Amino acid sequence: MNKFTAPEHWHADLFTQAPFEHLEELFTLSQHADWPAFEWLNAQQNQQHNRQVVFTPNSELEGETLYYEEIIAQTNRIPTRENNWHDFFGALIWCLFPQTKSLLNQLHMQEIAEHGLKQRSKKRNALTLFDECGVVLAVPDMSWQTALRAHQWQEVFYEYSAMWHHNLLPFVFGHANYEMLTKPFIGLTGKVVCIEVDEAFYHLPLALQYRHLDKQLANMIEQQGLLDNNKQMSPLPLLGIPQWYQGQQDLAFYNDTDYFRPKRQKATNKDTQ
Repeated sequence: MNKFTAPEHWHADLFTQAPFEHLEELFTLSQHADWPAFEWLNAQQNQQHNRQVVFTPNSELEGETLYYEEIIAQTNRIPTRENNWHDFFGALIWCLFPQTKSLLNQLHMQEIAEHGLKQRSKKRNALTLFDECGVVLAVPDMSWQTALRAHQWQEVFYEYSAMWHHNLLPFVFGHANYEMLTKPFIGLTGKVVCIEVDEAFYHLPLALQYRHLDKQLANMIEQQGLLDNNKQMSPLPLLGIPQWYQGQQDLAFYNDTDYFRPKRQKATNKDTQ
């Protein structure tokens, strides 16, 4: 597979597409004719969060000897490449999930203190995987998590397609997901975590939904060990989400087992003999 390359230039019309609907509603990105300035980016942060970070151009940090996570932890500056989709989306996720992003930084620093920079623990790998590829799915009950973990793709995506964006609400956490959705391709897959929500959640404004999920997610990571390893995340074919694929999402589409892969069966003792 060829290495993914994001578009070189700013594309305002990108934000009229379904996967970017949340970003458009909260940041009206389609109104920008070019890459938003750092001053604009830093002004988007949730002022109610007690840790204010500063998105800082990489060019201002060229002489910095600290590691990326150390820079954030010690200076509250986030190295951000200019005119770069990956880092731009990363900054927006900091604005949308400030409590969780701050916690991930703290946990990275704890893992570095214990294992050093060169040895990556299972926990640090899980933190990175979710940071890059995570999706939070707000669900009315956790049976949906069971179905997703069982790879019941036709049932979840096709048979219950009408429930998506009403009762099943996807919230992108991984900024690499957003980057790759700029040029979506069959095979694009995130890592999903389900959070059960009550009826009142569905009636909240979008910004308050993010604030609620940010708090819940941080609690699940810190108190319930959600990202102690990769086991509590499961794959989510992103283009299977209704409206997120520009082609036809018919039954034949979901029958493509190269993309919508069936659950791998564990080998039994009899099978291995």
